[in-house]
Amino acid sequence: MSDGIEGTGSGLVGRARRRHAKLIGLSSPSSQEDRVVAEEPVYAPDQLKPGNRKWARIGAIGTAVILLAMLIGNHEGNTENIWLIGTALALIATVVGDAVLRRNGLKPNDQ
Repeated sequence: MSDGIEGTGSGLVGRARRRHAKLIGLSSPSSQEDRVVAEEPVYAPDQLKPGNRKWARIGAIGTAVILLAMLIGNHEGNTENIWLIGTALALIATVVGDAVLRRNGLKPNDQ
């Protein structure tokens, strides 16, 4: 007697799979190709447009400056200082690395 846990198509699991396939519009619940297509997100063309690179760089540098300004404060431990400096350096390294890659032609300018 099957208890429905094996997933062989009978029992509770099989019924649940068939019901789910019917709800999302799949013809056969075992078809991996249909599942991938049914779960793929749909994007509008304006969602994929690249942002303004100049403002992204200004925002990253501005955020790094604000993080470094937080070093002046009323905290006693150095753990906060390490995280603030590390995060600011990571932002600056990202901006510099992006500029170098684009200048050397290793990253496209359209994105």
